[in-house]
Amino acid sequence: MVLLEARRAGWGASGRNGGQLGSGQRRSQGELERLVGPEDARRLWDLAEEAKAAVKARIRRHGILCDLKSGALSVAYKPGDAATLADQAETLRARYDYPHIRAVARDEVAAMLGTGIYHGGSLDRGAGHLHPLNYALGLARAAGQAGVRIFEDSPATRIESGAQPGATTATRIESGAQPGATTATTAGGRVRARYLVLACNGYLERLERRIARRIMPINNYILATEPLGDDRAREIIRDDVAVSDTKFVIDYYRLSADKRLLFGGGETYRRAFPADIKGFVRKYMLRVYPQLADARIDYAWGGTLAITRNRLPGFGRLGPGLFYAQGFSGHGVALTTLAGKLIAEAVAGSAERFDVFARLPQPSFPGGTLLRWPGLVAGMLYYALKDRL
Repeated sequence: MVLLEARRAGWGASGRNGGQLGSGQRRSQGELERLVGPEDARRLWDLAEEAKAAVKARIRRHGILCDLKSGALSVAYKPGDAATLADQAETLRARYDYPHIRAVARDEVAAMLGTGIYHGGSLDRGAGHLHPLNYALGLARAAGQAGVRIFEDSPATRIESGAQPGATTATRIESGAQPGATTATTAGGRVRARYLVLACNGYLERLERRIARRIMPINNYILATEPLGDDRAREIIRDDVAVSDTKFVIDYYRLSADKRLLFGGGETYRRAFPADIKGFVRKYMLRVYPQLADARIDYAWGGTLAITRNRLPGFGRLGPGLFYAQGFSGHGVALTTLAGKLIAEAVAGSAERFDVFARLPQPSFPGGTLLRWPGLVAGMLYYALKDRL
């Protein structure tokens, strides 16, 4: 098995994300029930639970030191969002047999987070957070020990396969199916394989146009404060949980092992990052925690992820032996882990579980790869304005 890595293992969103290990999908179970029906909605929930379990199992199995901790708090940015979060928590408890979540009143949220800007929330003890780069590097080490050859600094420049023209949907792989040969070309050589997986996400660019139009690369940013010390860290996140709010362009944050606040906020939609990432994210942090105005910002970074129009991941096949998984829309720590497992099952001859995701709608962005950007920016500005109203 060969992995072609454009930069270094963990260089992209795999190592630079917010480290939140969330439950379910980016859309609520009620929304999924309306979109795909109750049976597939339940399958998607069960698979997401399996995804979290797979992350934890791999950390234990391979001894990955990535500061895994339990607990995720979703907080209501607007008054009406509190009731929505409470209803979703009750749905999971009553109909999805998930006892690890509960609604949290406004006063309790304020006590847990040291800020009064939120109107309530829900606490999920079955979710959690981790150090994403250490997790990605741990997986890379484990893969290498299992015999995977990882070629870093080897971006694929062209993909050629025996796929049928226009075949863009995920088709069930029957046991014994013989895929066509697929070739990935790099600047330094070529790899010819029976099976190939496109797992480029926000860095796909024009490598495969048939799926590029279904995702939109966006840039997201995170800062790290100086170590705050035990007392001050406890004042802002009392229970050491991961936090995310209900804004369309969300704020998300947690504490590091050395008691820094890691705060993610703000997005941009061009290739270039802001000249001052620290200042760009700091203004979002201070809206939540004005008491941290004196805290030194030690680090800040950005990364590129891929969103889909419906914020659900896109799995599929482009022909015999050519798979893809992309568009995790900020929910990738667990779901990327699951994607690899489901694709492996499909390669082995059983695609039923893979097809649960492949059946999800995968609408293209209007304008395709050339004209999608102006529409996205207009839409994001609209929703960002709604966040402030």
